[in-house]
Amino acid sequence: MNELERQEAAELARRAARAAGVGEEVRAGAEVRAEGLARPEPVEDDRQVEAALRPRRLDEFVGQERVREQLSLLLDSAQQRGRPPDHVLLSGAPGLGKTSLAMIIAAELGAGIRITSGPAMERAGDLVALVTSLVEGEVLFIDEIHRIARPAEELLYMAMEDFRIDVVVGKGPGSTAIPLDVPPFTLVGATTRAGLLTGPLRGRFGFTAHMEPYSPAELQRVLERSAGLLGVQLTAQGAAEVAGRSRGTPRVANRLLRRVRDYAEVRADGVVTRDVAQAALAVYDVDERGLDRLDRAVLDALVRRFGGGPVGLSTLAVAVSEERETVEEVAEPFLVRSGLIARTPRGRVATPAAWRHLGLTPPGPVGTLPLELGDAG
Repeated sequence: MNELERQEAAELARRAARAAGVGEEVRAGAEVRAEGLARPEPVEDDRQVEAALRPRRLDEFVGQERVREQLSLLLDSAQQRGRPPDHVLLSGAPGLGKTSLAMIIAAELGAGIRITSGPAMERAGDLVALVTSLVEGEVLFIDEIHRIARPAEELLYMAMEDFRIDVVVGKGPGSTAIPLDVPPFTLVGATTRAGLLTGPLRGRFGFTAHMEPYSPAELQRVLERSAGLLGVQLTAQGAAEVAGRSRGTPRVANRLLRRVRDYAEVRADGVVTRDVAQAALAVYDVDERGLDRLDRAVLDALVRRFGGGPVGLSTLAVAVSEERETVEEVAEPFLVRSGLIARTPRGRVATPAAWRHLGLTPPGPVGTLPLELGDAG
């Protein structure tokens, strides 16, 4: 196929995609060039403030030392060869910096980045319109990649491995498969549930990294950097207090810092000390372990109403007037990681640490109540 025929085939594929209800370019985020990664003007919109706090280069990224070292080797090797690096899969809990690392990869390569999400890829045509508009060497970032639709995922296999896709135009006996070359690119996929990725998709990533929760010391470094960018006067003791209540997550740490700053400016002298941080976080219902209202409600129901469990997830959700999914996906992961509740085949059980956190004495062995208190869920 000569160049003119290839261009005609590409235009035909785009028309087919538009006929299926797909725009010329599908992207959930803006295209960002490496030279366009200038820090935005200070504004109070939370999304733009959060973007301003993102590290721009790998040496600015705090924590995740092993992942940073591995990524540095991957990127340096690719640049020496003059080729795009292998596709990258980042997994871990929300707020640990997966999106920031994707942007850093593009910046380190001096390439552009396209940002979209798995749920936005509902049809194969969505993916066709996106990958055919990529520029050679560009980074394609797909957040929550485990939620990509199966037809789009199957097209992605060929694009990742062979840098080409086959577009079927027409229906029935008259249909034609048009092969389209895709410029070499690097796919960065992010997922909070790596177990939901299919084997064929996971196997096509050349580099996989799992991001762990941050230590309080690492979060303190994150807060000190963010305070400098926001112009917040933050003492070392104040930073340590906020870091200890940030659930091991930089996103939570930065959010709490902004709320503590508000309190310090309105009800104190503007300096975030330990006492100011404690008073501010008490106003916002964040206790010394980082538990919020929902977390404590779940613990309180499990301990005071059901004697420590076991109790089913649905029953527990009804007891705190929340949806089952909210309890399971928002409150439970941190409570389990903190050693406050345990998931058993018979239901959720409060640990002795949960009783002590509520100021109660554990009644000997817990988890002995009958299953009739709720389904295991």
